[in-house]
Amino acid sequence: MDSFLIEGGTTLRGEVQISGSKNAVLPIMAATLLTAETCVIRHVPDLSDVRFMCQILTSLGAEVEFDGSTLKVRAANITGTGDYDLIRKMRGSICILGPLLARLRKATVSLPGGCVIGTRPIDLHLKGLRTLGTQIRIEAGYVHAEAPDLSGSLVFLGGRAGPTVLGTANILMAATLAEGVTVIESAACEPEVVDLADFLNAMGARIQGAGSPTITVTGVRELRGVEHEVIPDRIEAGTFAVAAAASGGEVTLRGARPDHLGAVLDKLQEAGVRITRRAGALTIGAASNLKPVDITTMPYSGFPTDMQAQLMALMCQAPGTSIITERIFESRFMHAAELMRLGADIGIEGPSAIVKGGAPLSGAEVMASDLRASAALVIAGMAASGTTQVHRVYHLDRGYERMEVKLEALGARIQRVPGE
Repeated sequence: MDSFLIEGGTTLRGEVQISGSKNAVLPIMAATLLTAETCVIRHVPDLSDVRFMCQILTSLGAEVEFDGSTLKVRAANITGTGDYDLIRKMRGSICILGPLLARLRKATVSLPGGCVIGTRPIDLHLKGLRTLGTQIRIEAGYVHAEAPDLSGSLVFLGGRAGPTVLGTANILMAATLAEGVTVIESAACEPEVVDLADFLNAMGARIQGAGSPTITVTGVRELRGVEHEVIPDRIEAGTFAVAAAASGGEVTLRGARPDHLGAVLDKLQEAGVRITRRAGALTIGAASNLKPVDITTMPYSGFPTDMQAQLMALMCQAPGTSIITERIFESRFMHAAELMRLGADIGIEGPSAIVKGGAPLSGAEVMASDLRASAALVIAGMAASGTTQVHRVYHLDRGYERMEVKLEALGARIQRVPGE
C-alpha cells in the first residue's frame, strides 16, 4: 500500500484549485440510471470512489466514458442487479438502489462498505423506500427490493444522529418516477442534496424545497438526459484551509464556496485564522496568535463531522485546551492515537476529545484509519519537525484528488512512496 513521506516545517503559500465534490458526484452518477438518454457531468474529481462508481454503472449495463473531468453516462439498457464485490467496497454505492427501483421497479444491491468510522446502517433508506411501497428483504449480504406500485407518500427520515444524506438522496431519486406526491420530512439539508436536486430538476423532475428539512417531489413519467457541473468540494476546501493555517502560511482556494463553509470558517476565525472572501475564491492566512476552540459536530449547517479530524490536528498547535465532541459517528476518534504518536496531548472522554495544544509535534510513522483521519495526519505531519510517514493513504485517494501534488505545488515537502 502507498504511503506519504513528509518533511515537516514548511509553510504553504500560493493557490490551489478546489475539485468537484465527491459527496455530490456519487449520487448524481447514480441518478443517470433514471434515464435512457445520455447525461454529461462536468467538474468530476478523479477519485478512486468515482472510478468504483464508474465500474458499478458499467456492471449494470450503462455505457460510461470518463475523460479528464468530464463524465458521460448512457444507461439505455440496464439490469437491476449490482456487482457484489464492487458495491460492498464503497458506502456511497447504496445510492443506486433508489434510481434502479424508480426505473426498473426492482433491484438487487449488496450491502455497502466504506471507511471504518462507526455503524452507518441503511435502515432509514429501507424505511423510506418501504413507505413508498417497496417490498424489501435482506439475504446473503444483498438487499432484494421490488416496487411494482411505487407511490408517493409522507416519508420521515430523522435518525439518532440527525437526517441521513444518502438516505435523502435515495428517496429523492426513487420519488422522481413514483406515482403521486412524496413529502420527505427531516430531509438532509447539505449542499450535496441541493446539487442532486438541481440535476434531477434539469432532467425534468419536479422537486421543491431541497436544502430545507421538507422536500416535496411530484412524480413524473420519464426523465431526460442533461448536462451538469458538480459543485466544488467543501470538505477539500476546508481541509486545505486548515492545512494553510496549520503551516503558518497563506493559501488561496480557487473555486471554494464560502456559503457552503459557514461553520468551518466561523471556527477558523474564532481560532484567529485570517480569512478573506472574494468572488470565486477564499484566502486563508495564518493566525498571529492561534487560539483553542470547542466544536460539536452536527448535521448541516452545523460543523461537519468530515472536518472534525482536520480541526483536531490544528488544535494540537493552539496553546490551551480545546474540546471536540463527535455527535454523528461513535468511532471517529481513531486518528487521536496516531496524532499522539506525533506528540499531541489528547484525552478521550465518551464522545469528546480533550486536546491540550501548544506542545511541539515531531515526525513519526503513523497509520491512517479512514479518509478524513488521513487528511488530519498529513496536516499534522507538515506541521511537525522531522519526517512523518503516513501509511495506507489509499483512504485519501477516495476523497482527495492528487492531494500530494496540490500540496507540493504550495510548498510542502511531500512525496508518495509506492507500496510493495
